[in-house]
Amino acid sequence: MEKGTIKHMAFFTLKHSLTDQATETFLKDGQAILSAIPVVNNFEVLRQTSPKTDFDFGFSMEFTNQEDYDTYNNHPSHVAFVEKRWKVEVERFQEIDYTIL
Repeated sequence: MEKGTIKHMAFFTLKHSLTDQATETFLKDGQAILSAIPVVNNFEVLRQTSPKTDFDFGFSMEFTNQEDYDTYNNHPSHVAFVEKRWKVEVERFQEIDYTIL
């Protein structure tokens, strides 16, 4: 990651059980929809492996700069995913955004 790049991570737990097909569908759809937004780089879907946190999954991505991050936040695909899927299927979450100093 280059200096100035913004790393955006959202860790979350879904309302679905871990083995539910809806969980797999949510993760696949999230990757397909969000990674297709042109300003998104290095999109990853993450599964929690540590017992130290109670979030099950994460989405991680990078943006070249603040302008690209703002473009992502306002992009129609992101807004639609948040409204139609995230708010409906996510039980709880934590967002973390950072940049290299």
